[in-house]
Amino acid sequence: MEKQTNFFQSNTAKIIMVGFLTLILLIPLQFVKSLIEERSIRQKEVVSETSEKWGEEIYFYGPILKIPYKHTSEVIEYDGKTNVQVKKYVTETKLAYFFPEELKNTTDVTMVKPLQRSLYKSNVFNAQMDFSGSYVFPNFKINSIADENIMWDKATIMIRTTNLKSIKSQVNLKLGDSVYRFEPTQNKQNDSMSTLETGLVNLQSLQQNKKQIFTFNINYNGSKMIHFAPIGKTTSAKMKSNWPSPSFSGNFLPNDKNKVITAKGFEAEWEVLHLNRPFPQQSFETLPNVKLHAFGVDFITTVDEYQQNERASKYGFLVIGLTFLIFFLIQSISKINIHIFQYSMIGLALIMFYTLLISITEHSSFTLAYVFAGASVIVLISLYSISILKNKKFPAFIGISLTFLYTFIFVIIQMEDYALLVGSIGLFLILAAVMYFSRKIDWGAGNWVFS
Repeated sequence: MEKQTNFFQSNTAKIIMVGFLTLILLIPLQFVKSLIEERSIRQKEVVSETSEKWGEEIYFYGPILKIPYKHTSEVIEYDGKTNVQVKKYVTETKLAYFFPEELKNTTDVTMVKPLQRSLYKSNVFNAQMDFSGSYVFPNFKINSIADENIMWDKATIMIRTTNLKSIKSQVNLKLGDSVYRFEPTQNKQNDSMSTLETGLVNLQSLQQNKKQIFTFNINYNGSKMIHFAPIGKTTSAKMKSNWPSPSFSGNFLPNDKNKVITAKGFEAEWEVLHLNRPFPQQSFETLPNVKLHAFGVDFITTVDEYQQNERASKYGFLVIGLTFLIFFLIQSISKINIHIFQYSMIGLALIMFYTLLISITEHSSFTLAYVFAGASVIVLISLYSISILKNKKFPAFIGISLTFLYTFIFVIIQMEDYALLVGSIGLFLILAAVMYFSRKIDWGAGNWVFS
């Protein structure tokens, strides 16, 4: 008579219990993920506060020639006493803005030593910006404004920028043979940018239809990004820096032929024509929102330490599941009984990896933290396996398997472009190995020990 096997003693029941335990362990794993997120948010808050004191992101456009003019309009008013409509002429002063004919910019960005507060560091830079270009005679006829209404003697030059508080030197503009100093003025544009403006400018040479050359420079402390607006009829910009991972952003990308990115930094060049942007060379009454059409560089950290920790924790389910699967296969092949409590201890040891990883990362590099945390957990589980499996052959196999698994995950974390490809191939090979070693398991037999 064939001996009947109790379902709860079968391999099927065992793997169901192991799977259920794996799901239970996702609860503390989720707490670890929340801890990583909390520390990441704290880091961003501290970095933002520190960067703000040093210097914030930089948006810049200018110089812009500003010339007031008189505008007379007809107004009809109603006289309530005489019941007669009265025609009046009202003269008011309006502003005309003229952009440069040529605008050239050369920017040298030096990433300085990171600012540190407590455990957190902020990447900041110093930017030396040199500008040159030219103006031509302003064309008021395009808006049918008579010469006698133009207030030439009230003309000024203005620049608009963010991060005003972090300008490190006086800003002087040389126009022809004259030098004009920029001073802050009240912002009338109702936006986040500030305005610097010169005193009255002598436009005699421009009135004689001569091209007028200008030059000026600005030195900033800043962080995160530098963006320029292409307000010149022809705008060219060059930027170099010792930052190795730039992100080119905005409406225009640099010329690929002149772009160089190395481990020591980058160099990039832009060329923008007035035909490439949706606003003309002059504007009457109000300035267009040229900030929307800026271009530049974001100085980013491609994958920071907390992002790496977060990406590592996402593989927690995979690590726990595969480790339990290894123990289950060993148990099934060798007929060694492993208690559910022992599975639980192994699972908690795997979760401790992530708490060790995040805590050590905050005091050292992610790579060093990963090696230390991984080695600690592998040694702990391997030694624990000796007492469970009663020999040294299987614990050695477990140690090698865990080393391979953690190495595989580390490689995926470090990759950006090929992470999905390598991960898919690796998981396929793991699946193939599991299918091979589990092919002869009798899912209806076996004993499960509860005590």
